[in-house]
Amino acid sequence: MKSINSIYFQNLSQKEQQFIEDLSKNFHLSYQEKHKLIQIAIDLQMWNETPLYKYNFSNFEKMVKQNYKVAKKKLLSKIEKNYDDLKTNPTIYNTTATYQNHQKPKISTLKKDKLGFGMCPVASPKTRCCNLMTLDVVESCGFDCSYCSIQSFYNENKIIFDKTLKEKLNTIKLDPNEFYHIGTGQSSDSLMWGNHNGILDNLINFAKKNPNVMLEFKTKSNNISYFLKHDIPKNIILTWSLNTQTIIDNEEHLTASLENRLEAAKRVHDKGILVGFHFHPMIYYKNWQKEYKKIFDHLTKNFDPKNVAMVSLGTLTFIKPVIKTIRSRDFKSKILQIPFANANGKLSYPIEIKKEIFRFAYESLSKWHKKVFFYLCMEEHSLWKEVFSYEYPTNETFENDMKLHYLKKITRSS
Repeated sequence: MKSINSIYFQNLSQKEQQFIEDLSKNFHLSYQEKHKLIQIAIDLQMWNETPLYKYNFSNFEKMVKQNYKVAKKKLLSKIEKNYDDLKTNPTIYNTTATYQNHQKPKISTLKKDKLGFGMCPVASPKTRCCNLMTLDVVESCGFDCSYCSIQSFYNENKIIFDKTLKEKLNTIKLDPNEFYHIGTGQSSDSLMWGNHNGILDNLINFAKKNPNVMLEFKTKSNNISYFLKHDIPKNIILTWSLNTQTIIDNEEHLTASLENRLEAAKRVHDKGILVGFHFHPMIYYKNWQKEYKKIFDHLTKNFDPKNVAMVSLGTLTFIKPVIKTIRSRDFKSKILQIPFANANGKLSYPIEIKKEIFRFAYESLSKWHKKVFFYLCMEEHSLWKEVFSYEYPTNETFENDMKLHYLKKITRSS
């Protein structure tokens, strides 16, 4: 099996490969030093930044004859400083990254052993979490968002539907005295497949049979025809993951445009179906405030908060396997061009940047305060007070307050 290091190296241009080999030989790089250099080179290539082979290293080459250790130290310091500067400063999207859909996903319908139904896989006492339950009716996604963790959990280009979904949904045992919040958009986009294999028929029937469930469909598509043609129970919520068109163009490949997502949300909203909006991930880049503000203003101008259940805020959070997967792909993306900081064992923005973007979002949506439920998704406890001026002592109190709010929304016109 090829090492991650060799995969990175093979994805570099021939000029970059030769340059690194020459540096390694001339400066006697250790394995770790060469590995670090390859990682920097693959990031620069992915970010469409100046490659290493175009750097001017003539002065360092002259120093090698005098003292190669000193020369190597100064050389690596210069490379790392340039790299760190690119990560620390706001990312610049000058042009839309070219994207090639190399292979259409293969769709399979199989009889699966069991239904993917349980607690949200990222639920953790280290972050404030709503204890969402997830219902995985489709495995893998036909969209190709550069930051998505799904790419690390399922086989690439293979979509799986369960031919016995209806039977499995009927086996779910729920306490009639409890209220449940169940989401279908964790392992695949909830709406992009429409009613393929009868998934929407089955899920809507499940919601009708279980009025004590808030069933959430989360999407980046504009595929809402099913919901416009059918009677939809009050305990259904359609939520859109929104981002600026800059981020959609560069990082959310194959998804619906911002305009199309907003139009789709407005059409179901006008039909009386509950909607919600996820700003997750919000991304820190040049002009981010101006572009996100346009979305916030559009929402408060065009949507009635009576029909909007929630707004969630979150940002880029990576586990190491996802970062390795992203780096091993041969594509252009600036999604890793951020100043990584530890976030409860994962990697994310430093907390000061998070405070800035979340506060800006919440303040920009001030017209919806106390009318729409706001929350932070997968973020540490301390941020709640900083952003919302209140906090929940436990995940359970957060969960209960959210469900109470959702219940009020469901019964608003019943």
